Amino acid sequence: MDFLDTIRGMKFFDMHAHMVSRTTDDYQAMADAGVVAVVEPAFWLGQPRTGVDTFRDYYSSLIGWERFRASQFGIRHYCTIGLNSKESNNEALAEQVMEILPLFLYKEGVVGVGEIGFDDQTPAEEKYYRAQLELAKEAALPVQIHTPHRDKKRGTTRSMDIAIEHGIDPSMVIIDHNNEETVKEVLDRGFWAAFTIYPFTKMGNERMVAVVQQYGTERIMVNSACDWGISDPLAVPKTAALMKLSGISDEDIRMVTYQNAFTAFAQSGQMSPDDLEAPVIIDQSQRFNGSSILRGGQAPRVDKSSTIIR
Repeated sequence: MDFLDTIRGMKFFDMHAHMVSRTTDDYQAMADAGVVAVVEPAFWLGQPRTGVDTFRDYYSSLIGWERFRASQFGIRHYCTIGLNSKESNNEALAEQVMEILPLFLYKEGVVGVGEIGFDDQTPAEEKYYRAQLELAKEAALPVQIHTPHRDKKRGTTRSMDIAIEHGIDPSMVIIDHNNEETVKEVLDRGFWAAFTIYPFTKMGNERMVAVVQQYGTERIMVNSACDWGISDPLAVPKTAALMKLSGISDEDIRMVTYQNAFTAFAQSGQMSPDDLEAPVIIDQSQRFNGSSILRGGQAPRVDKSSTIIR
């Protein structure tokens, strides 16, 4: 049986998907599998950026082109804006990026500051993590935190300690890339615990099922990352299918694959239940700054009712 048969009729919110690294075919596959909304966190691009204008163009694409591109497949696109930890170590450039961040944090569709936090846990990373926590406080936005791949437990604890030190309510902080080693402390301290489902590393589908069976669904959510490496844009619906086959209830599945993500990021004031429930009208004859998702001779899909997302 195809996994799509198992989850037929379910809706999903992938709260961490770097769609800039994906093709339009991935958007179509996600829509076909029931993904109705994504949050795209600001990210690094695989190689170092060399000037502040490259960041400016990238942030503009998150609130512009990617939002449009997702709408062409019926998916609502939100984003978080921030200077990622990896690029915080170029301090001369980081200082310039910090100056332009406020120009983007108040734009439509921006639902948080992120993804920020630690990579190698350097003094520079801590400096700009703290500075961006202050920006989040000023903007009253949730914070999306990247926990380090190395020495994860210490980095996760440190990330939470610093957030609390800055007076950030844990309910406004999504701690991402959790695993079995970090989840208990994150939940015990009142933070949101997000899990990235990768095919071969970090968290797998089966391990995620076990986490939900052990800890329940409160403040737990799953995502695909959809990044430049080996990742699966259908990780959320596939995990939902495995949860269902493992006896987890539809309501519990909905909490960790849809509702919790909505609740956490709706604190931004940028989304409402009606936003996600209303169908997105698809009009592929539209263009964004003169550009279309269609190529030579392809017929556009044009729905006839509802409101087109802009």
